[in-house]
Amino acid sequence: MIPVANPKTQYLAHKEEIDDVIRRVVESGWYVLGHEVEAFEKAFAEYIGVSFGIGVGSGTEAIHLSLAACGIGRGDEVITVSHTAVATVAAIELTGAKAVLVDIEPDFFTLDPDKLEAAITPRTKAVLPVHLYGQAADLDPILEIARSNYLRVIEDCAQAHGAMYKGGRVGSYGDIGCFSFYPTKNLGALGDGGMVVTSDAELAEKARLLRQYGWARRYVSSSAGWNTRLDEVQAAVLSVKLRYLDEDNAKRVRLRDVYRQGLSESGLILPQKRENCVHVYHLYVVRSRERDGLLAFMQEKGVGAAIHYPVPIHLQPAYDQCSDGLAVTESIAGKVLSLPMYPELTESEIGLVIETIKEFEEKAVKI
Repeated sequence: MIPVANPKTQYLAHKEEIDDVIRRVVESGWYVLGHEVEAFEKAFAEYIGVSFGIGVGSGTEAIHLSLAACGIGRGDEVITVSHTAVATVAAIELTGAKAVLVDIEPDFFTLDPDKLEAAITPRTKAVLPVHLYGQAADLDPILEIARSNYLRVIEDCAQAHGAMYKGGRVGSYGDIGCFSFYPTKNLGALGDGGMVVTSDAELAEKARLLRQYGWARRYVSSSAGWNTRLDEVQAAVLSVKLRYLDEDNAKRVRLRDVYRQGLSESGLILPQKRENCVHVYHLYVVRSRERDGLLAFMQEKGVGAAIHYPVPIHLQPAYDQCSDGLAVTESIAGKVLSLPMYPELTESEIGLVIETIKEFEEKAVKI
């Protein structure tokens, strides 16, 4: 079986270093918000190109905490997309705010700037663009519209560690950037974890207070807050993996080239890359009119594939809402298919994926 993602292979690729740092943390006797977290926060902030990093418990909590740090709550509106992980909207709703969903660009699947201004109301307080599948949203026009309307911009970078937009890393453009370190991410922990990044000292301080009960000093809450902390073990593991992130992302790009060459004459629509940007291929997402049949055939042959995402958030029972004008989102959801993609994937394994797709297409033609 070739899986869509395989975080165990990344552990094995750096096993000795990871085992050493885990042992170091365990033997230190300090397991929460210590030197490992501080070191990783500093290193990751420098990597992104911002002044501050605040480690938290998950990517969802990174967004939730960021919104709260910006003063967003009940009665407010936050504009984002429906074609994303549920976590994006769940985090908005955790604050009591309402997610206002707009359509996406047909080639890149990210927030369509042309649809943004019409969604702004007197209650709108922020725009939350999602950098999807490893590629940046079109930030220039989003930032321009947001700034002219005095809106915060909070970047969802959960799928875009190391991705670049016109020379800068995603997470460094908005007021705050939010990252997830779920094990399958380009920079993945051995469990849950997340990070808030910003160059705004006031927002950074608010985020630090919010992540641990509002404590300015231990056991004394200077403001309301909650418990969402990145632990020492995960921080130590992530510090090891961060050193290899650019190298691993380069491997993903090389695997993209293998897919592109092998599938150039297939019936699939291959991923498009935004001009002057660096795509890090968290997922390799193609489009197929026969998506469901192809997915079933690949699974039958032991070749992993998945759908990111099969049901737009505005059509899900828990978030069912009237959202007009999401035609591109709904169309894309019926065609996207994620093929295997991770740095340790071999070219021979990709060859098997390609052969399986071609076999399906040949059978479809005969039928």
